[in-house]
Formats: sequence, structure tokens, C-alpha cells
Amino acid sequence: MASPAHTSLALILALAGAVLAGSPATAAAQAADIPVTLYADAGYPPYSYDKQGKPAGLYYEIVSTAVKRMHGYKVEIQPVPWKRGMSLLKSGSGFALYPPYHNTHDEPWTWPYSLPLYEEKVIAICRKDVLAAKARKRWPEDFYGLTIGNNAGFIVGGESFEAAIRDGHLKVEEARDVATNLLKLGMRRIDCYINDRIAIQWTLKQLKAEGRYDEGHSHAELAEALVIATEQGFLGYTERDNGRYSYKTDFVKQFDSIIYQMKRSGEIDTIARNFFKTH
Repeated sequence: MASPAHTSLALILALAGAVLAGSPATAAAQAADIPVTLYADAGYPPYSYDKQGKPAGLYYEIVSTAVKRMHGYKVEIQPVPWKRGMSLLKSGSGFALYPPYHNTHDEPWTWPYSLPLYEEKVIAICRKDVLAAKARKRWPEDFYGLTIGNNAGFIVGGESFEAAIRDGHLKVEEARDVATNLLKLGMRRIDCYINDRIAIQWTLKQLKAEGRYDEGHSHAELAEALVIATEQGFLGYTERDNGRYSYKTDFVKQFDSIIYQMKRSGEIDTIARNFFKTH
């Protein structure tokens, strides 16, 4: 027969085990290898794009590094066209998508957002003849009467830009990705294009290297007009899942904790520096 001391110790250990088993952290650990699909913009190089059917880009480097350190999940990252990714969040059939900007007004189905992953500068790039015709210093007033290119589903021009579209002061044409918009700009089908500066510079360099953009010959010369805004990219989750993803709270908490550590240690800056150096 066990002594009272041994019995008490056994009881305490049993109770402690029961408490731990019921804790969220332990429950998450026990639910090991929950399959989770994160969606990624397939047409936003160099930040996020489809490379031979697989996700690529700076945001992929950051997100994939983070999810490998999470406990209890087997994460797949799948590139999709941006509008489809947003549709998945809106319907609740997609768990999360990167990299939306923080915009609960136009995209109320996206919540919560992760900690910011990286900072971007949104610019307007135009044909040089468009910039020579008139000073373009105020956004969007100095661009009234022009046709502005935009990636399908992107909301990057700001509220005054959206109001100018509604009031008929300017027109917008959407295309599926950065490359298509730049080619349209070079062929004079649009006057300016709005997107992140690095995404534009990187893609234009690629197009020229591939012989698809011949500035000054078959395509127009381009120049940056002005910076429209500074934005941050996030991992955005669906708010329309109605409890479908029971692990959502734990996933959000783990992911943010790891991103915080990566930012605090300077690892994200290192990832970005190495990525742009090699791409």
C-alpha cells in the first residue's frame, strides 16, 4: 500500500497533469500537425508571386520562416490571384492571405491582421510625356483627366482617389499583375500606374532583361511622379469563418509572437536585405 505522502504526491501530479492538459497551449500541442493553408498573392513580385506553381517572394521568405517555428501546424502556402484570395476570405472558405494592407473599411471581412511584415512605399509612375505636360505634385488632383492603371482588386490610391473615380475626374483600368500594367503603360494604353516602388522597379528591370520592355523604342519612357502613401503588408485572416477554424486564436497568437521576435532581433531586416541582394 502507498504511503500518504506518496498518495498525496501522486494526486498532485495527476491534478497538475489534468490542468496542463486542459490549457490552451497543451491543447494546441496535442492537436499536432493541423493542416493549414495560407494563400499568397500570385502576381505581386518581388514581394509575393507564383514561380512555376510555387510561392515565392520576400513575404514568402518571411512567412515561411515564421510558420516553420510554430507548434502544432502543418502549413501549406498556396499562390492565387489576388481577387480570388480576397474572395476566399470574404466567403470564409479561406483562412488567411498575404499581404493585404490594413483596410477594414473596404475589406471588412479581413480580421484580424498579423503584426506588420514589411513596409512599402506606394508611388505613381507615369509616362514622361504625361509628367512634362503638367506639374503632378498633388495626389490625386493633378492627375484628373488621366487613366490610371491598378492591379485587380488592389485598393492603394486612398479615399480621395476613390472619390475622384466615383465623381468621374479620372479613370481606372485594372490588370492582373505588375508586369501587365507596366506593359500597358509603355504602350500608352494608360497614363500612370500606382503600386509599390520596389515592385515596380523590380518588375520593370525583369521586363527589360527579358527583352519585353524596350524603353524609348517600342515602349514609352517612364518616371516616378510622387509617393502616394507608405503602407505595411500583413497576413490577414478571414472574419467570415463562423468558427470553422477552431485553431484560429492560437495560430494568430503564435504567428504574431514569432514575427515580433523576428522583428526585434533584426531577422526580418536581414531576410529583406539578403533577398533583394540576390534578386
